[in-house]
Amino acid sequence: MKKSHIFLILVIAVAIALVISTGNDASTYVTFKDAHQMASNGNSSQIHVVGELKKDNLGNVVGIYEGADKVSFTFIMIDDQQKEQIVQYNQPMPADFTKSEKVVVIGSYQGDNFIAEKILLKCPSKYQEDTINA
Repeated sequence: MKKSHIFLILVIAVAIALVISTGNDASTYVTFKDAHQMASNGNSSQIHVVGELKKDNLGNVVGIYEGADKVSFTFIMIDDQQKEQIVQYNQPMPADFTKSEKVVVIGSYQGDNFIAEKILLKCPSKYQEDTINA
């Protein structure tokens, strides 16, 4: 066998290994109800939940509480099925967190608590037209 053939086989093997390893880390988008059910069945994999922050009648975000360590925080999120859930995040609050339109939390349930490992934000577009009251 030529050295180029051996090299090509090694490159293909590495590519296959990468695809298999990233496929095992892929998580799914579910609701809080489905995530809780999966956790109670022993599934501890990372799960994506999409939703919005809880807001009052005036559109102000409510339910954000600073953790005892002054770094972590909890917040109330409402998923697409309108289920409210307190989410714990053990890192500082992301910039523009309260301005986001949608929030994706990546994590898992531990008991009845959803612990987020990552938070992804969909913020309002900076290209939206501003309305001016005349």
